Amino acid sequence: MKVGIIGVGAVGSATAFALVMRGVADEVVLIDSNQKKAEAEALDISHATTFAYASKIYAGNYTDLKNAQVVIITAGANQKPGETRIDLMARNTTILQSIIKPLVQNAPDAIIVMASNPVDIMTDLALKLSGLPKNRVFGSGTILDTSRFKTLLGEHLGLSSKSIHAYVLGEHGDSEVLIWSNGDAGTLSVEDLAKDLHRPLTPEVKAQIDDNVRNAAYKIIEGKGATYYGIAGGLCRICQAISANENAILTVSSFHEDVEGVKNVCVSLPSVINQNGVECVIYPHLSAEEHELLKISAQKMKDYSEQE
Repeated sequence: MKVGIIGVGAVGSATAFALVMRGVADEVVLIDSNQKKAEAEALDISHATTFAYASKIYAGNYTDLKNAQVVIITAGANQKPGETRIDLMARNTTILQSIIKPLVQNAPDAIIVMASNPVDIMTDLALKLSGLPKNRVFGSGTILDTSRFKTLLGEHLGLSSKSIHAYVLGEHGDSEVLIWSNGDAGTLSVEDLAKDLHRPLTPEVKAQIDDNVRNAAYKIIEGKGATYYGIAGGLCRICQAISANENAILTVSSFHEDVEGVKNVCVSLPSVINQNGVECVIYPHLSAEEHELLKISAQKMKDYSEQE
């Protein structure tokens, strides 16, 4: 599979490295306004191919996106300490507007995966600017938040995070919703399993996990300036699902005609991902409180998208 990455900062370069090291893409083209940076990243990553897979990686321009199956957009301003993802909206909207037209002109059949923040708003804008079908434009959404949730549940329960099924839905950001009501592992709800393992999910434990999921990015940014390994892993996983036509269920941000009564909005819901992009959406069973929280999150994204 050929993958284009537009924006070769920390997230873009980490994603390229993940794609090559896992053998998900056999061709990766890097595009950045700083051509020397793109060339340097491509050269550096190419030197790792002998330890992984014989993938071709190089710096290019928009014409090199021809025949790309997936184009990932990571270009945008970095989130600063104390800055919310929403604060990035104005700066990253301008950047995105300059990207979409040449992208679609040169790769009209590609699936566009947005990673620039605020990702739900940027996904909505990319869909409007590109004119592509809604299944072929979606964002990384809460794929990373879901991974954080599963990781923390695994640590608390003493289980592999891969054996836990639990999701974070809605906005990739402050209003995201951790879905406790239907999390499970080994056919048991995480609540029941936690009791059986004598590791109960008390209100205090839940509050701590929620805080560590919801505010993880802020903590990482404060410590090292940016987050990139986690989201790079998530973007690689999305590409793998597309390349292998997996029909994998991932929490990506895509366009929905109705989410809890909020019309025409981009937020994350469990979605089936294959070579067509978003094949379909699986609307989850939720508790009354989770329904309300998801509505609030969707309305927030709707309000912001109308400010584009």
